Amino acid sequence: MDILQDCFSSGRKFRTLTIVDDFTRECPAIEADTSIPGARVVRVMDRLAQTWGIPRTIISDNGGEFIGRAMDAWANRHGVKLHFIDPGKPTQNAYIESFNGKFRDECLDQNWFTDLIDARAKIESWRVEYNTIRPHSSLAYATPEEFAERFKTENPEAGLSLRLV
Repeated sequence: MDILQDCFSSGRKFRTLTIVDDFTRECPAIEADTSIPGARVVRVMDRLAQTWGIPRTIISDNGGEFIGRAMDAWANRHGVKLHFIDPGKPTQNAYIESFNGKFRDECLDQNWFTDLIDARAKIESWRVEYNTIRPHSSLAYATPEEFAERFKTENPEAGLSLRLV
């Protein structure tokens, strides 16, 4: 997971929490708001846990929203290992960095967001397209959703555990 920043047409800044599954390349959520503290990250993770399951490991940078008490307590409560990349080493979290590049180039830089409602709608539309329409060369040209379904069909014992590894 990672945080990106952009701004509305008024110049006011907003942030996005991006989450990507390293195995399937699926993006289960992009949360957009003017502020995303650790407690908000925890609420997103609780929401995702209901449909995606609990990850075994979460890789992130050392941002305050990830290293604070809220996220630490959540991880401890659920037995999740938090892995923080070394400062200044974004390549240690290459999947999210690659995703963020695509997200910035294809969504954030291509849209003029008038307000938070507009930003959330456009970002969610892009996220759905990313998961369901765009083939990925690293997934043998399947979409992330197709790849995950194929893997679950071929490996029924894996269940939800393949997600958010």
